[in-house]
Amino acid sequence: MSLVLQVAGMSCGHCVAAITRAVAPLPGVTGVDVDLDAGTVTVAGHPDPAAVAAAIEDCGYDTTG
Repeated sequence: MSLVLQVAGMSCGHCVAAITRAVAPLPGVTGVDVDLDAGTVTVAGHPDPAAVAAAIEDCGYDTTG
């Protein structure tokens, strides 16, 4: 299973690193792919969608499912 979120405000490698660091350790996450061009974050595994969104939002980005 994977979860795809639209994420506004991502623009560079720092954004990729910050989101990856925040999401990767969450329970159920087996992989994180940040696509700057598409403005998406794809999370592999069986994560809690609310926890993933909260982790991304805590980094200062806006999410939509």
